[in-house]
Amino acid sequence: MQDNRIIMGDCVAAMRALPDACADMVFADPPYNLQLAHDLHRPEGGKVAAVDDDWDKFSGFGSYDAFSRAWLAEAHRILKPDGTIWTIGSYHNIFRVGTALQDQGFWILNDIVWRKANPMPNFKGTRFTNAHETLIWAAKSEGARYTFNYSAMKAMNDELQMRSDWLIPICTGGERLKTDGVKAHPTQKPEALLYRILLACTQPGDLVVDPFFGTGTTGAVAKLLGRRWIGIEREEKYVKVAEARIAGLLPLSGGAMAVSGGKRAEARVPFGSLVEAGLVRPGTMLWGPGRRHRAEVRADGSLAMDGKTGSIHQLGAAAQSTPSCNGWTFWHVEEAGVLVSIDEKRADYRALAGV
Repeated sequence: MQDNRIIMGDCVAAMRALPDACADMVFADPPYNLQLAHDLHRPEGGKVAAVDDDWDKFSGFGSYDAFSRAWLAEAHRILKPDGTIWTIGSYHNIFRVGTALQDQGFWILNDIVWRKANPMPNFKGTRFTNAHETLIWAAKSEGARYTFNYSAMKAMNDELQMRSDWLIPICTGGERLKTDGVKAHPTQKPEALLYRILLACTQPGDLVVDPFFGTGTTGAVAKLLGRRWIGIEREEKYVKVAEARIAGLLPLSGGAMAVSGGKRAEARVPFGSLVEAGLVRPGTMLWGPGRRHRAEVRADGSLAMDGKTGSIHQLGAAAQSTPSCNGWTFWHVEEAGVLVSIDEKRADYRALAGV
């Protein structure tokens, strides 16, 4: 299957031509079904460039719901068993899309609020300013083992867990694509939004399918991060802009694509492996913080303490009278009068073993 390309045509028909279970992620920015009844004007009289294109026009809610069910059915089919879907919308459509998504069998993982740092004001002054859009992140099924690069998201957020409210500016300045001085697309999404999504939920080499490609933000970010992509777009004017945009980008390479994997991403190493390798010898005394507790290492990698035996975790918990304990950070060995965490010895083992 050819990837890194744009398919020009109807999204449902184009997805039907793709193989079953081929995509690691689907990112969808479907029509919002805005259908504004009247022109909007700024206080000084200027007309607001609203969405009035044919691709956003439907005869009613029934027509829009049927369209949503059709493209979501194909999205479900082309996703791998452990793939995920992201879809974005405003209050006009996201609740209807969310219902269709659940009816199709997707399992919702999060709803994300994209809080716009620089939203368009409410010119009439009759409602609250619409300052956010909602994203739904869902797995193909309830039991799917989906990708979530937790540690990378935490690293991106100054070592705090990434929350479900994201403050990201809308497209302005040089990022806003234009054709003959006019916006190339009325609802162009910022690259920062797609960057976070792809970094969080895909790996290099994964295939991302965008059935509403527009001017190619998904493809541009996918290329940058070393992900494969397929875009589907029915409007020729957007296809031309997207092709030119993506062709001018250079992808990241080598270590630049690496992200923080954290402890979860590291190969599991039993404490017994350190004993086997001679990094911690049988008979060595392990010490707890402040030398308040001590235990002896046995030949099989278990510990002995005050008549009790068990793993580094079990005896660490027993020493503190707690239900659980991370023995790797609790126990230490003494080297030249200094206590060294056995977690550091585990790092030495990983370096030696290449794992």
